[in-house]
Amino acid sequence: MRWDWFTDPDYWASRLAFQRMLAAIYLVAFLVAANQFRALIGENGLLPVPRFLHRVPFRRAPSLFHLHYSDRFFAAVAWAGAVVSAALVLGLFDSTPVWAGMLAWAVPWVLYQSIVNVGQTWYGFGWESLLLETGFLAIFLGPADTAPPVLVLWSLLWLLFRLEFGAGMIKMRGDACWRDLTCLYYHHETQPMPGPLSWYFHHLPQPLHKAEALASHFTQLVVPFVLFAPQPAAGIAAACVIVTQGWLVLSGNFSWLNVLTITLAVSALDTCVLRIAPPPLAELPTWHRALVIGVTVLLLVLSYRPARNLVSRRQLMNYSFDRLHLVNTYGAFGAITKVRHEVVIEGTDEPEITPDTVWREYEFKGKPGNPRRRPPQIAPYHLRLDWMMWFASLSPRYSESWLPGLTEKLLTADRHTLKLLRHDPFGGSPPTFVRAQLFRYRYTTWRERRETGAWWVREPRGRAPRIGRLGPDGAVVVRTE
Repeated sequence: MRWDWFTDPDYWASRLAFQRMLAAIYLVAFLVAANQFRALIGENGLLPVPRFLHRVPFRRAPSLFHLHYSDRFFAAVAWAGAVVSAALVLGLFDSTPVWAGMLAWAVPWVLYQSIVNVGQTWYGFGWESLLLETGFLAIFLGPADTAPPVLVLWSLLWLLFRLEFGAGMIKMRGDACWRDLTCLYYHHETQPMPGPLSWYFHHLPQPLHKAEALASHFTQLVVPFVLFAPQPAAGIAAACVIVTQGWLVLSGNFSWLNVLTITLAVSALDTCVLRIAPPPLAELPTWHRALVIGVTVLLLVLSYRPARNLVSRRQLMNYSFDRLHLVNTYGAFGAITKVRHEVVIEGTDEPEITPDTVWREYEFKGKPGNPRRRPPQIAPYHLRLDWMMWFASLSPRYSESWLPGLTEKLLTADRHTLKLLRHDPFGGSPPTFVRAQLFRYRYTTWRERRETGAWWVREPRGRAPRIGRLGPDGAVVVRTE
């Protein structure tokens, strides 16, 4: 078999692992969309897609839903994406012609692009763009019986570099606690969605927290440059990324961000070191080579602004410079919250509010609520409402577009909204009043944990709760108690 500069068989196995892992992440993303869209962006959701489409043209948000929208059509798009993703996980397109494999990978990219571009606030997370950018590159990697194109492998490295280096630079330009290595004194407690082990990570000795921060800086500011070095240095750098991302998987719930970063790093592993010999591989057709070269040139042109952003003093975080999310900027936790607050939503079915009114709490699936409940493992699944409730606790501006609507849905016991919750204290019946209170949360100490069995200690913030009820016209009337 004759090989040239265009392909490299040494990355055959890592390409295969990358494709399987990426397809699995696509599958999770489509399942999340199918399970949550009706309450969040459906025709009667908190931020309905039809209303969005009415004011935003196709050129600003390319999506199939500009052609037609209904909840049934959205469900068909989400489940179609899940089915194709599952087929890719199973390798059903491994031995198809090159054009068929490309089409199979293009389908989830187009479908998920359509969802993200109408998802509004609920799809404003950096890992949405990351999945789309990665998925676009996967279209051109070729099927399993060919050697992967070198230009696409380098594009994946460039993406991983921007992801890691951008996250490192936003930290160094952001909160001073990253520079004095104290951010992780707080982060495990105040992160958006703590996991089952986060309490234990928080209680690590402070010198270990400083070591965590130092390791983060090394992995995000030094290691990314080594990714472009010859093997085995590049493989060692990729392994460093995998290890640190695995640490983040254990310490919190960040949707599929960490798993997708690991997936990108896997593509940089030179599997010939592991003595994994590829089977006989076919050459890629000339038209595919020309297409890959053209796409590479396009990505280089589009990389100008993201690359400039990396060295800018006004670095943007998680921003797309093009409507199709082809080349994006990334970053996370440039600022660290030092104190944790939570919005706790309660309801009552009593006809009037008195000093003796009994309020019952709505429990969310992932975010902290009941102090005795251990934070669950959610990632790589994404609980969009739970995440936005964390943002709501930071500032009202993050929730003013949807929190009044959530209050209305709870007051009418909307079944799609209640499915997003872990526990409805009224068993599907509508309450008469709903209120939102702000609480200060902190982890229990080792002693408090042994004595009470609780994971959290919480106390009211002191701000008067906001109480909602349905007015005669069906609108929510909000007042401060």
